[in-house]
Amino acid sequence: MRPPIYRNCTNESSLAGDASTTRPARDAGDASLIDQPGGDAGIVCTIVLADDHAIVRSAVRDVLEAELGFEVVAEAGDIPIAIRKVRAYKPSVLVLDLNMPSGSSLEAIPTFLEVSPRSAIVVLTMDNSLESARAALRAGAFGFALKEAADTELLEAVRAVARGHRYLDPELGSRVAVEPEIIETPDNLSVRELEVLKLIALGYTNTEIARELYLSIRTVECHRSHLQHKIHTRTRAEVCSYAREHSLV
Repeated sequence: MRPPIYRNCTNESSLAGDASTTRPARDAGDASLIDQPGGDAGIVCTIVLADDHAIVRSAVRDVLEAELGFEVVAEAGDIPIAIRKVRAYKPSVLVLDLNMPSGSSLEAIPTFLEVSPRSAIVVLTMDNSLESARAALRAGAFGFALKEAADTELLEAVRAVARGHRYLDPELGSRVAVEPEIIETPDNLSVRELEVLKLIALGYTNTEIARELYLSIRTVECHRSHLQHKIHTRTRAEVCSYAREHSLV
């Protein structure tokens, strides 16, 4: 096993480089087909890598592109450039550093999802706090991985979110089990109703919500009916407006 990603970059004071770099992209395939380690030579999971340290981007890129089926199509060193790259490339996965210049990574997550709704986001960070992990996942990230972890953890995180699954660093996952979050929801919405509401606001259809949450379409329809009754809305536009007003998306 290779050393952890960030431990390959010990001279932090020397971190420098262009704010972004882009290499020629190959044809992108369907990331949902990356089902096995190593992938398939004919299937590409495209990745945009956003980190403000050039040496970290280089190390992470080497790890990702050593995996068959993964290709880093663009890099960014700050939030505005990352948004432009994600809009341009519509990657399967965005690997995003939690602490980036020129804006908050957490606050930018909804923007990334707006410009490329099908891109899954993995937050890659040195911050191992449950609060940060929960905030990232609430904002719309699908994965949360630590830079101090082994290379295999990052690969598993990217592979998982590319298949539409969530990923949480195993150490943090074990802490979540013993430190459950107390969630307060507006208008007495259940946690599941809140999940459905957020997906509606992000433009998901009932069928897509069912697939995302592993529910039947009929169950999604019931949740949707109940939540719309609770928040006194009748149309998708009204649900979206409610979500924005309550900072849910």
